[in-house]
Amino acid sequence: MESYDKWLTIEELSSYLKMSRSKLYQMAQKGELPGSKIRTQWRFDRNRIDEWMETYSNAAIIESRKIRYK
Repeated sequence: MESYDKWLTIEELSSYLKMSRSKLYQMAQKGELPGSKIRTQWRFDRNRIDEWMETYSNAAIIESRKIRYK
């Protein structure tokens, strides 16, 4: 059984999503990415990130279909 941390650091999230840390910081600060800032450090709930990615992916597919079929 593979173990994983429920809470991800920005570095772990960057690796998990294969996105740059700077982009993730920007998104978190704008409220575009679900996360919690504890003093000076961000933490991200893996389950909420997975849900966010699912929603974001589905929204992108729907939007691309709208553009394609106009």
